[in-house]
Amino acid sequence: MAQSYEIDEKKSLTSKVVTLRIARFNPEKDSDTKFMEFIVNVEKWTTVLEAILDVKQHFDHSVAVRYSCRQATCGSCGMVINGKPRLACFTKVSELQSEVVTVEPMHNFPIIRDLTVRFDRLFNTHHKVKPYLIRDDSEITSNTKEFLQSPEELEQFIQFSNCIKCGLCNSACPTMATDSSFVGPQALAQAYRYVADSRDKGKDTRLKIIDESHGIWRCHFAGSCSQVCPKGVDPAMGIQLLRGYMLGFRS
Repeated sequence: MAQSYEIDEKKSLTSKVVTLRIARFNPEKDSDTKFMEFIVNVEKWTTVLEAILDVKQHFDHSVAVRYSCRQATCGSCGMVINGKPRLACFTKVSELQSEVVTVEPMHNFPIIRDLTVRFDRLFNTHHKVKPYLIRDDSEITSNTKEFLQSPEELEQFIQFSNCIKCGLCNSACPTMATDSSFVGPQALAQAYRYVADSRDKGKDTRLKIIDESHGIWRCHFAGSCSQVCPKGVDPAMGIQLLRGYMLGFRS
């Protein structure tokens, strides 16, 4: 049974009331997740993150939530909102069109407490695919010049450079839920970002890294990762294009 609390706050003429259900769980003390309900006033522009911070300010300071930029740039505030992985700072309560907003920690990540999760796996797999340019002449010298690219060459990978490592794609991925060693859509999309970069010479190295039992072939192309990406990266497309390199259809 969820506990319910109402924030006694003066309403404006344009505000409406919603119920914010927050998952509470501390792995060091709790055996199960419980939900606490808070009746909050929101405006048309109120984000889910702002509603959560209202709860922290007016009632329960102990609610654990990670956030930083508040403008969908840092990727810190990923969580499951009404059943879908989203950025809390990028999701307006009014857009949900629901009188009850339920927030939970992202799936497929170990829970630190409440809405905050550990990113160790995401950062480790991201690092595994060598997310940087690999070249013999990449060291800066007194004669260093720009590595020039044509607009067409830039177009091949620029979309995938927009990844903010929020983890939403990994949270939505069904394979991540069943294979604890799967490299994940975030890392695979970033592998493609560098493989497709004309300046990079590490293609063979990266393809060898992901061509293993928990690598690219474990993706079943559910497409869930692309559906939740807040920056339009489209990891599913990147994975399919990466398979083209693996199968020799692209060079």
